Amino acid sequence: MTFVRACIFNLYFFVLTLVMGIAALPIRAFIPSCALSYAQAWTRLTIRGLKLICGIRVVVHGREHLPDGPCLLACQHQSAFDTLVWMNMVERPTYVMKSELTRIPLVGPMLLLTGMIPVERTGGAKALRALLAATDKAREDHRQIIIFPEGTRMPPGKIGKLHPGIAAMAAHSGLPVIPVATDSGQHWGRNAFIKHPGTIHIVLGPPLACTTKRAQILPAIVTAWEDLSRDNGLPLLTQAVDNSVGNSATTPAKQ
Repeated sequence: MTFVRACIFNLYFFVLTLVMGIAALPIRAFIPSCALSYAQAWTRLTIRGLKLICGIRVVVHGREHLPDGPCLLACQHQSAFDTLVWMNMVERPTYVMKSELTRIPLVGPMLLLTGMIPVERTGGAKALRALLAATDKAREDHRQIIIFPEGTRMPPGKIGKLHPGIAAMAAHSGLPVIPVATDSGQHWGRNAFIKHPGTIHIVLGPPLACTTKRAQILPAIVTAWEDLSRDNGLPLLTQAVDNSVGNSATTPAKQ
């Protein structure tokens, strides 16, 4: 039954994306200001389909830690689900994502219109400067910036190497950094066709105390993830690599 449900959901997701992608053409041409709300409708329908078809519920703890204005959400990344759910959990979301996604037919142009932040994988210092400029713009627009510091999806219970892009963004902008832990990979795994029924938990922690000294930010995120996982019954984390800034890659984190 789980396999059948997964087949139905994946068909639903493909048809929904195709139909809404085509229907977005007039929005792109005539009312681009509606792009974000349109994209939020698409993700809302996707998450609703995930619940009705695959039996996956979402429970969120710690919403009280979200500030009223702009912030940086330092999220664990275990599943494609993570790239969808924040569209409807905050008022004005913007994701830091790899630039290749903007080249997807129908979807890519909408990502740009909604104000997402594309980053070149091998852009080096130039990409980092563009990231900081985009952070400034997002702050001025009162956007909530979602970033996955590991830069790739990791299995539940594992922490990948954190890239220093978020440390640079926090130190540059002064925005609060909200750590976010999840167990989404237990129900929608990395590149997984099968979606397992159950409850995905998302836990937000209080803002990090250190957001001005780059060297302290990445270790603080890791510690916060470990604490949130332990205190909320999520898979206990194993730090597979050294996450100090000095041992991190220079490229910013991407989806």
